[in-house]
Amino acid sequence: ERRPHLLRLGRLFNETILIEVDEDEFYLTFEKGRVVEIKEGPSKKLPWRFALRAKGDALREFWQPLPKPGFHDIFGLVKYGNGSIDGDILTLVKNLRYFKEFMALGRKEGFS
Repeated sequence: ERRPHLLRLGRLFNETILIEVDEDEFYLTFEKGRVVEIKEGPSKKLPWRFALRAKGDALREFWQPLPKPGFHDIFGLVKYGNGSIDGDILTLVKNLRYFKEFMALGRKEGFS
């Protein structure tokens, strides 16, 4: 709600995705760009559209206000072996700007 720009970008994003950090799984359900539910996994029954899997240390670096090269972007995490992206890549690409900005919210809010 505090990011109208982000809600506008995600207005057509209605999916469940998987975020895996080390061995922990989180299923995020989005409706019109809003996170409406977060479920902890693991679960073989919860369907997801695409997954971002990353090392916890890499995500902590990603969420720094000025991350190092290779940690500044989700594809940087993948390129340097700190993460992977699986599933319906087309859905990710169609909503790429929204998802990248959503993942960077931790950086803007000062989480680490």
